Amino acid sequence: MSFASETLTGDKPAQYVQLASQAAALLDGEHDRTANAANLAALVYHALPHVNWVGFYFHDGHELVVGPFQGRPACVRIGLDTGVCGAAARSRETQRVADVHRFPGHIACDAATRSELVVPLVDDGGLVGVFDLDSPILDRFDEQDQIGLERIAQVFVDSLNWIRRD
Repeated sequence: MSFASETLTGDKPAQYVQLASQAAALLDGEHDRTANAANLAALVYHALPHVNWVGFYFHDGHELVVGPFQGRPACVRIGLDTGVCGAAARSRETQRVADVHRFPGHIACDAATRSELVVPLVDDGGLVGVFDLDSPILDRFDEQDQIGLERIAQVFVDSLNWIRRD
């Protein structure tokens, strides 16, 4: 199976369905959280236009710690009371921010970032971390992006539950 944006067809919702299917195929049978996060970050980074960072932060019980990602070097640790990632982790609700410079407490890991979408990763009620996407374009992410990326984040969370499935 090919994993590239050139293979996505149709309108944006249809493309996200295809991308989620590619993500599920990519993660199928692999049980390592780091490997799955690395491959998923690469898949999404190369499939979506106008993103400059795609990756994961994992909750260590106290704060978020950077995990696999694609893009420029990132902040290593983020408190749950800080930035867009912290807000998503704390509230356990997706944060879609049109202009990060208007978000109180925004952390500027990459000065080029203008908008951000962060999906909390929750497994069986517990916070696993967040799936974070940045863009150099103002208001890059819309509701369709949010729905599609939440679906892809769920594919990752589902990959953590292989012991329950087997």
